[in-house]
Amino acid sequence: MRHGQRNDPRAKRRERSRWVRLWRLWRTRRPVTFTEKVRYKMLRDHRELLVTFADKAAVRDYVATRIGAEHLPHAFAVIDDPARLRELRLPDRFVVKPTHGSGAAIVVSPEAPADAELPEARWSWVYRHVRPEAADRDRLAAIGAHWSSQLYGQGPNREWAYGQVAPRILIEEMLTGEGGGIPDDFKLFVFHGRCHFIQVDTARFAGRTQDFYTPDWEHLPLSGGPPWADPPRSRPDRLDTLIELAERLGAETDFVRVDLYLLPDRIVFGELTSYPAGGDSPFHPVSFDAEFGRPWKVPRRYR
Repeated sequence: MRHGQRNDPRAKRRERSRWVRLWRLWRTRRPVTFTEKVRYKMLRDHRELLVTFADKAAVRDYVATRIGAEHLPHAFAVIDDPARLRELRLPDRFVVKPTHGSGAAIVVSPEAPADAELPEARWSWVYRHVRPEAADRDRLAAIGAHWSSQLYGQGPNREWAYGQVAPRILIEEMLTGEGGGIPDDFKLFVFHGRCHFIQVDTARFAGRTQDFYTPDWEHLPLSGGPPWADPPRSRPDRLDTLIELAERLGAETDFVRVDLYLLPDRIVFGELTSYPAGGDSPFHPVSFDAEFGRPWKVPRRYR
């Protein structure tokens, strides 16, 4: 698991071992593929900028400065104590997520399946979409407490930045796309301030699809797991603006994946990801691992 390893003494010993770190540094010293370069970055890039990117609360100020607060989702609250989830006044649509990790969120809206339920707190590092009547506040507080107890990203490929983020709970507006559903997620791969690839995920909670494109909207014969959209997606009418915003957000680093949502009336920030898939991004065919690594010139040292 990439989270919840705080109580594993073997994992702790491995992470403390100077020899393990030296071996990992030696093994990744000449990266070529995208996967290798992500792991190179995970081991060597300890700039405060990456901590800001990883912190889902702190990154909001960064985004507001770089592209404007109008591109941020509305935040109802950022709380240190998950018990406060019991008392907050919230609308019938909102999202709850931890600030110190990735891959976990509770989405609440009337459009969720009628039989959808909250996960058990101990298995809650997942995405789940439930209706307001299923979002019991005591269970939400328990889920928040479980999230706050986890040290994220401490698996074999250690995601350093997340370990520097104070665990808090962020409650944001639920974004809606055309037809009132979950909006499509545009993930732009920005290398040295330029976007080279775009991943588009749709229908995260049911019938998910995933496609990859060039910035000119040429569909790539690449699979990351989920099937392609059928029929193929047409070029977004605000694609140039998406790319411009992503490049402004990624201008200060060698690589970051910029996640944005294209809504009918605005473009909204999602997250900045320095370690896609924790250094284990799937590429089918595998030749695209080298293709994605080609525009990325990793520095000898991060400063």
